[in-house]
Amino acid sequence: MKIIYTLQHPQSEHHLNGRVGSWTDWDLTELGAAQAQRIAFHLKEELKDKPVRLLSSDLRRAWHTAQIVGQALNVTPEKEIRLRERNLGEAVGHSVAWLKENLLQPEITIDDRLFPSAQTRREQYVQLKPLLEELLAKEEEILLLVSHGDTLGILHALWLGLEAEALNSIQLAGSAGGVSELWLRGGKRIVRRLSDLSYLC
Repeated sequence: MKIIYTLQHPQSEHHLNGRVGSWTDWDLTELGAAQAQRIAFHLKEELKDKPVRLLSSDLRRAWHTAQIVGQALNVTPEKEIRLRERNLGEAVGHSVAWLKENLLQPEITIDDRLFPSAQTRREQYVQLKPLLEELLAKEEEILLLVSHGDTLGILHALWLGLEAEALNSIQLAGSAGGVSELWLRGGKRIVRRLSDLSYLC
């Protein structure tokens, strides 16, 4: 059996300052770092020193989270650029208000592009699909992926075997600090929990 934990990084500076997250390299807030410590404590208690491979987005808010968790689990995190948040192009570095006022078109379908150089949700789906296939082919029984909200929403849809077009009508939304647990057992993909916030307590 293979188990994949996914962790959406906890509170980041952009959650408070009204700025776009995306590829802007915000760090965790002081509260976010404390939340990561609590998540790490619960994961350590749950995993009981089992071997874990820890992969993380290279963006600071996720990487900082992975470093905190890795220290608790005595695991060295690895950077995986495909776990980055979706690139919103021209909106990176601007405020959320600026994004809403200047977007090229509303994002209704998976092929809508908010800005000329922004990544569509289909493009992120295509980017994440081979990553998931690679991880499933690895021998590691327990994987922990630290990433971002939009990215994990698409990764979870891939886990469920959904085609890209399904994202035109559904969305799997998580919350900052949410932990999901995915099992592959007997050829069946199981969602044990989705964006569980109890790890923050």
